[in-house]
Amino acid sequence: MGTTILPKVKSSTDLAPRTSTPYAIDSRKAAFNAADAAEAKKGSGTIILDVGQITLLADYFVITGGDSVNQIKAIVEAVDERMSQLGYPVRSIEGKTEGRWVLLDYGDIIVHVLQERERSYYKLEQFWNNALIVQR
Repeated sequence: MGTTILPKVKSSTDLAPRTSTPYAIDSRKAAFNAADAAEAKKGSGTIILDVGQITLLADYFVITGGDSVNQIKAIVEAVDERMSQLGYPVRSIEGKTEGRWVLLDYGDIIVHVLQERERSYYKLEQFWNNALIVQR
């Protein structure tokens, strides 16, 4: 019987705390700006959740709703434009083609734009009920 030698592989999952990123403004103010951009396109029920103490995914979630695919896409475009102006490049956009639930990942901030049907079904606010709702 021979000895099997396995190479030492570094884990691809790094659960260490995130380090702050050098943006022009802090993530709290950027989340407010994302929410304002969504509301400028008539995003409904816009809330900001401080999730930094309960997950490593992000510091803030911005959750907003829209009535149609076209409105969802308009909200997404407005939020992405505002965040780009602030120096927050989008890392990933998911669901834009379907326009029912679009997720924009900016690292410290994740923006969820959902049609009302998806929002009432998935109930993100309830799922993340340990997060603090940020008052503006």
